Amino acid sequence: MVRTDRAPCPGPVMSEPPASPVDYKAAGVDLDTYEATMAALPPLLRRTYTPRVLDWPGGFAGLFRLDDNVRLLTRKYRDPVLVASTDGVGTKLKLAFATGRHHTVGIDLVAMSVNDCLCAGAEPLFFLDYVAMPRDDTDLTREIVQGISDGCVEAECALLGGETAILPEMYHSGEYDLAGFCVGVVERKQVLTGKEVRPGDRVVGLASSGLHSNGYSLARKVAFERAGLTPESHVPELGKTVADEFLTPTRIYVRALKTIYRHYRVKRIVHAIAHITGGGLIDNPPRVLPDGLAMRLVRRWQVPPVFTWLQKTGAIPDDEMYRVFNMGIGMVIIVAEYHAEAIARYLTREAGVPSWVIGEVVEGDREVVWAETGPYAHS
Repeated sequence: MVRTDRAPCPGPVMSEPPASPVDYKAAGVDLDTYEATMAALPPLLRRTYTPRVLDWPGGFAGLFRLDDNVRLLTRKYRDPVLVASTDGVGTKLKLAFATGRHHTVGIDLVAMSVNDCLCAGAEPLFFLDYVAMPRDDTDLTREIVQGISDGCVEAECALLGGETAILPEMYHSGEYDLAGFCVGVVERKQVLTGKEVRPGDRVVGLASSGLHSNGYSLARKVAFERAGLTPESHVPELGKTVADEFLTPTRIYVRALKTIYRHYRVKRIVHAIAHITGGGLIDNPPRVLPDGLAMRLVRRWQVPPVFTWLQKTGAIPDDEMYRVFNMGIGMVIIVAEYHAEAIARYLTREAGVPSWVIGEVVEGDREVVWAETGPYAHS
């Protein structure tokens, strides 16, 4: 386990001690509480360990083994490329602060980084977290890290370590900030650069679990300012409270994509992957397209009620909705035409992630265009 060592260092010798001695605790950092907090975290890390994790008791970093003699997680790599990503949770944390419900934002933290790694064709290896708060709080820290640990179990990656920073006066009481860092691996020949994308390839949309971790500044403004609700207000259109909806954790797509890779071991049918985060379905999909191609999409999936409710309540234009929110599609994969329908069915049935063929690749200028009717762009 890797967390900051807070042991005090020797200081200069003073000829005359101050009248009122000041220690670290008086400055806002209780080292005894901090040590108790750190002592409670190792089990949450160990439950995520793979055989590649090497123990370094009291160490200052995490150790993860790479070699040629043992299968590296689910594949054997000949020319491995490491893939790194980092992200946070954003203003979704405001909902956690307001409700005192902190057990899901750790899952969000993991999801945002590991889903990005997937876009390179990688599988996650390990994860590091950074938690910053104004004072030591053992129960709060454990609840947050429990969520991070749960996310890493879902993502099949090791929570290798992290940093818990106690920063008096940097945050208001009851607040904190999170950052996460993921490292994955992919065979060099299998890196998804978009170069294999061709006109006629199909676009498969994988369902989101809701808002995920983007657009919360707008969502909170609509719910709490425009509609005058509180986090615990029940919304009939949603069938739940605002907090229950807004704190639903981001879906992690690791197992879904590994299911596809295992099912199609020989043919390389996945040509590109886009994680639908900030920028929504307008800005994210074109990032994986080569020059001269565009993505034509048709709205043939069921948009979750949270998005229709937000749009109606806030009188938000369509373009704004599709640029800010994922609109029910958390990830898109571009696949060979012949396999698209089978992949969508397989993801829905075997991986438990509702999926639809929602468009195709066409000639164009690296943008998303919309078809008004038909199952694909040709109708």
